[in-house]
Amino acid sequence: MKVSLVLTATVLLSSCSSLIPEPKIIIQTEIVERQIPIVAHPKQVQLNDVIIYVVSPDKNLEEFKAEFEAKNGADSYIAISVKDYENLSLNIAELRRYILQQKQIILYYEDAVTTTGESDDTTNVETGG
Repeated sequence: MKVSLVLTATVLLSSCSSLIPEPKIIIQTEIVERQIPIVAHPKQVQLNDVIIYVVSPDKNLEEFKAEFEAKNGADSYIAISVKDYENLSLNIAELRRYILQQKQIILYYEDAVTTTGESDDTTNVETGG
């Protein structure tokens, strides 16, 4: 009884695996060219002209008021100190540096995607200072 139970268990567990050979698995490596779309660059920035008046209470304040009211029709002004004007100029220079660096990074990656193994020296990023 034990022999027949063991024999039955062996047949059920092995089923037909001993009769059909196991298929051979072949591993093949393929090199696939990457297809990364390159997005068009944004249009150039178009800035509007800004007129800055330098007015001194000693020299040209009254003349400036008359010309400004005649030209713009309103009597309102925006004042900025010399130090704040310098900070504004430094901030614009910093934004320009950042944009130029981002542009160089974008060009680097576009070049890396479009070329096939050719080495190009586009890694020099302008630091702006």
